Amino acid sequence: MSCRSTGRVLSMLLASLLVSACGQHTGARQTGPAEASPQERQCMARGWQRVTLQVGGLPRELLWKAPSGPWAKGTILVMHGGGGQHFQWCVANAPVVAPQVRFSELALAEGYAVVLLNSSDRVTDNQGRVCGKVWDDEVRSRPNLDLPFIGAVVQELLPRLRPAHSRSEVFITGLSSGGYMSTRAATHWGTRVTAFAPVSSGDPYGWHRVCEAGTTARATVHGAGFDNETGKQITEREACRAAAYPNEQPWDDAGPGPKPAFRIFRHEEDGINDRSCGEKISQLLRERGYRGAPDFVLQGGPRSLANHLWLDAYSRPLLDFFAAELSARNK
Repeated sequence: MSCRSTGRVLSMLLASLLVSACGQHTGARQTGPAEASPQERQCMARGWQRVTLQVGGLPRELLWKAPSGPWAKGTILVMHGGGGQHFQWCVANAPVVAPQVRFSELALAEGYAVVLLNSSDRVTDNQGRVCGKVWDDEVRSRPNLDLPFIGAVVQELLPRLRPAHSRSEVFITGLSSGGYMSTRAATHWGTRVTAFAPVSSGDPYGWHRVCEAGTTARATVHGAGFDNETGKQITEREACRAAAYPNEQPWDDAGPGPKPAFRIFRHEEDGINDRSCGEKISQLLRERGYRGAPDFVLQGGPRSLANHLWLDAYSRPLLDFFAAELSARNK
């Protein structure tokens, strides 16, 4: 599938979801329904709470919900896919995001607090072109927009929100662009993260975006992503497969202490993020001393956009992986 045709299909599929998609931590404030979007208000009516953090001079939004009483299993941070919104994990106004909402509901039922982070639309590529509503997962010469946001949530907001006797473990998952950012955040923050589970994603240290306007039909994401070694667009077959990876950007050094565990979740016939990209990051994490469970790989069907999305088949094994890491800490 070509970049342009893939973009058209993706745009049509997600159009109904995105109609209203319209540093330094300096504080947090609860915001009322009048300041929230219609979809956020739908989530708030279901018990989610909206918070805005000021980070690096930008207002950063999240929605969170937790079980009543102590958080028995810690917290899961969730990062949406490129062009998406955080509220697509707490209200399903289109069937395509229903599996995401079911994941959040399942996690809450099992005792996790769930925090849905929202990306900005300020990310730029290496030439300064705006990339749209994506996560700032790449290594660039300018300051990162999202690592301070995630750090403020983990180090400042969560300790204030947790009831007494809650588990303090933090888990991270994300889809597509959010999966790339999950790996970047976990390898950056190190011991502050217990485990992470990227879905339909790849290596944040070994790819780059070229954010040329008009190269995709999507209104909320500009340009395309390319592997640093092969130069291929990540939609291409074997895009991320190479004998060696000398063009990796320097990995973040999280300092001493145990590294977070990981498990990669992907579909063998993902038509947007080629399987080789998931295999690449799994290999590189293991080579760098990260303890990984076997990759969870779905099979079957033609290579397609549909196989790039969050699927119900991921949710149970992903939560089981997090629960196993939590149990290991009890021993």
